[in-house]
Amino acid sequence: MKPKQQGETRKVPCRPTQGHWHQMNRKQRREMMRRIQSENLSLEVVHPDAAGIDIGNESHYVAVPPTRDSEPVRRFGCTTAELKSMADWLKQCRIRTVAMQSTGVYWIAVFDILEEAGFEVYLVNARETKNLPGRKSDVQESQWLMKLHTYGLLRNSFRPSQEIRTMRTYWRQRNDLVQAAARHIHRIQKALTQMNVQLANVLTDVSGLTGQAIIKAILAGERDPHKLAAFRDPRVKATEEEIARSLEGNWQEDLVFVLKQEQDAYEFCQKQMAECDRRLQDYLKQRKDRSAGADLPEEKRKTRLKNKKGNKPQFDLRRELFRMTAMTIISEAGWDMSKWKTEGHFVSWLRLCPDNKISGDKLIGKGRLPSNNRVTIALKMAASSLRTSHSYLGAQFRRLKTRLGAPVAIKAMAAKLARLVYRMLSHGMQFIDRGADFYEAQHRHRQINALKWKAARLGFQIIEAPAA
Repeated sequence: MKPKQQGETRKVPCRPTQGHWHQMNRKQRREMMRRIQSENLSLEVVHPDAAGIDIGNESHYVAVPPTRDSEPVRRFGCTTAELKSMADWLKQCRIRTVAMQSTGVYWIAVFDILEEAGFEVYLVNARETKNLPGRKSDVQESQWLMKLHTYGLLRNSFRPSQEIRTMRTYWRQRNDLVQAAARHIHRIQKALTQMNVQLANVLTDVSGLTGQAIIKAILAGERDPHKLAAFRDPRVKATEEEIARSLEGNWQEDLVFVLKQEQDAYEFCQKQMAECDRRLQDYLKQRKDRSAGADLPEEKRKTRLKNKKGNKPQFDLRRELFRMTAMTIISEAGWDMSKWKTEGHFVSWLRLCPDNKISGDKLIGKGRLPSNNRVTIALKMAASSLRTSHSYLGAQFRRLKTRLGAPVAIKAMAAKLARLVYRMLSHGMQFIDRGADFYEAQHRHRQINALKWKAARLGFQIIEAPAA
């Protein structure tokens, strides 16, 4: 074997830049952590004026470079006055950017005050730093965050603007009220069943007109099943006689008390939802109209025209959603897509991209990317509803479902919808549905071309049939 010349052996210094951490293998990560902990100055400094904050419930530990203050790590309380003192101290230390982990909801007040003071705040996902060694105390944690941020090894998380956060607060509060109302309905059904009042067997929804009228009459003291059945709405399929037989119950005082409590709580939730609807409607009217003068498409789906949901907003939300685009997506992600460089980055943020494990340029496995992102959940629900759609997307979903199965097809179509949302909000592109027939014809054309290509490779001559 030919010996290597000494001149050919050359160690190339590793100069990581922002975003390169996830592209390194284990050996490179260990080497980098060793150099960071030894304060090797050969690393490239990306944020020289950086600080790190370890967020806590009662106090926060803030670390700055040792050259900026004789006491580089300080402890601040969680009150507003102490948080403002923290911002003043960071300005005295000539700090421009701060990194903190998203610990519960304790970081929100710190983030808002520092952002208002003019700092560039990095909100870091704790999942990206929890596996690194060391940092056994709050002081070491803040210093470690400061070091990582100095060398540009931390990624900033997305946080929408204040305008979007206000809308998100109203919408999330309304969704919580809807879930609370559903829990009270379940307890109402439980109390009725314990009294052997089988109202749920003759009515599809006890929160409807007939169900609510009968429950209110029961709470008012009425016990005659035939008088209670007289509250039947003409649209109910069950007859009055069937309803009367189901209302012959065992009226226990304690269970009637529980029924009244749950009914009052349900009505209170409905009242709170109506207040949220009014606030949300007023807030949407104050926002800029982004529809560019386009008219709202006419609703032609019979099921949508007939079905009246009990928790449906008490204003024309469909028109407001068309004016401001989909409420859930806008209230969570906003309409400014410049936060993501490409639509692929947006899909990755939603965790709708494949979790491929690659080593040595080879795919060694695939994993799952669970997410509780509300936009992801909304897109998956929209994708699952495409199974009966006669649109272009509906035909594509059914083909993917046949080939890959329902879970994979739902995730793939949710990613497709996310890309369409990104294009609409970024470039103002309007989606034009060409229908399921167009998709099927396009798919058949691709299959024919693939068969022709395979036949040509095998040396077969294709004779096309003459047109009829």
